[in-house]
This record gives sequence, C-alpha cells and structure tokens, in this order.
Amino acid sequence: MAYARALRVGGVVAACGGLLLGCTSGEGGGGGSASPPVPSGTARSASASATPEMDPAREPKTAAQAQALIERVISGPELFGTGVQRATPYESDPGQWAVLGDDCLWRLEPLPGDALATLTRHFEVPAAGGKGAVRLSATVTVHRTALDASWEQARMLEEDLDCTEQTQRPGERLTGLQSLSFARGEGGNTSGDDLLLETGQCVSDTRGGPYPYWWQQAVLGSVVAGTSVCGGRGRSQQELNSLVVEVLPRMLLRVEQEIGRPTGSASGTKGGGS
Repeated sequence: MAYARALRVGGVVAACGGLLLGCTSGEGGGGGSASPPVPSGTARSASASATPEMDPAREPKTAAQAQALIERVISGPELFGTGVQRATPYESDPGQWAVLGDDCLWRLEPLPGDALATLTRHFEVPAAGGKGAVRLSATVTVHRTALDASWEQARMLEEDLDCTEQTQRPGERLTGLQSLSFARGEGGNTSGDDLLLETGQCVSDTRGGPYPYWWQQAVLGSVVAGTSVCGGRGRSQQELNSLVVEVLPRMLLRVEQEIGRPTGSASGTKGGGS
C-alpha cells in the first residue's frame, strides 16, 4: 500500500457522505452501517451547475502558500454547527500524514514530495444527556499539481478496497468498510472533480462501539479535502448526518473561490491570479 490520508492522524476516524449505494440504515448505537448523509448542495455557489475551472496561476507553488490556502479553506468547529468543540489534540503535525501498510495498520510518515502542505483538525460533540461523544475531523492537503492530487485519490480507493478492516492505533479499529468513488455529476457529487466515500463502523476499547462511521473526500484542482464522523452511544443517524452534510461542500466552495477562474473568465484569459 502507498499513501494514505492525513485524515487518519491522531486516530480520529473518517466519515462517508454523499450517496453511497448499498448502505443499510442503522441508529447511532447500533452495529450496522448507517446510510451516509446526502449533500443538499445549499453551500454551492449560484453557478454550481457548471463545472468550475481551476486557474493554475492561482494554485500554490510553495509550502508557505499552500499552508496559507489551507488556513483559508479548512473547517473550524463553527462549520459543523452548534455544540461542536475543538478536540485535544486539535491540529495534526503538518509535516506528517498517515500511511496504511499491507498489514492494514496506520503509521505516521513524513509528508511525501508531491504534497506541499496538509492539516487535519479534530473536533467533538461532548457526551451529554446519556449520549456518548461524537468525533469529527476535517483535512485539507495541497499537492504540487492537480495530477498529484488525483493520484492520491486513486491510491486511497485502492487501499480501502484492500483493507476492509483497519487498525488506526492500539484499541482503535474500523470494521465492515465499504468504499465507492464518484466523478462529478455521479452519486450526488456536485462539488469535486472526484468524490471518494467510505462507510463502516468505528470500534474503541475505551469508547465502545461499534458506532456508525462515515468518511468523504473530494479533489478540486491540486487540493484534496475531507471530513469525517464517528458516532457515539445513543447518537441517531439524523444527528450524525446534520453534523457533516454541509461541511465538505463548503470547504470545496472556498477552494473554488481561492484558486478557481473568476466567473466569466475564458480558459485562455491571462491573469486571474491574486
């Protein structure tokens, strides 16, 4: 196995969004895979029906530019909604991401040469009212080229298909994983060039489980963005859906605003960078 997603850093599990065919419905405390959230599209721009065109002149060329872009794009707790707080640790080491080995164990390794910068932020909905805590995350990685970003997406799909059960770290596991990939216009994907979806269960020696687990990651130009959710005791599918359904489309809209061609610009128009 090759590269993996920074979304796994710190043991925070990934979530699946969009339309994932074949999922069975389940409640937050159950062991079955819950139906993933369906993006409503309300976070998209007025021109969402048209495929956005990225402007190479506006894409980051250095690590510093990539880090600045990530700070403008990545989610904070407010993007998930009320009641969501920063988790501890809050941010991952920007110089590392996780790699899935042939033994289906995740390990941290230095950021590869085809990536300029990456960052994962971890969030939680605290336990309350007899319900367990919910864990969430958001990740943005900026690659040197759009082709590099597409290769990351392809490698991840291959890894997920090879490992339907994964160990994130001692006592933290993902089970019953199912993955699908959708091009723009397929499976409810209206935000990214390519959307990768995963669903299953997250199990913890300390938090219990299995709980519903969803992960979604999309590519837009040289940027890869993803969001995740791992349920908790007594949390319903509706609760989990409401937390993640809009987050990835909003981050991708920010990417489009940062590195997309201005509205009305022709493909051959010079400039457009900022």
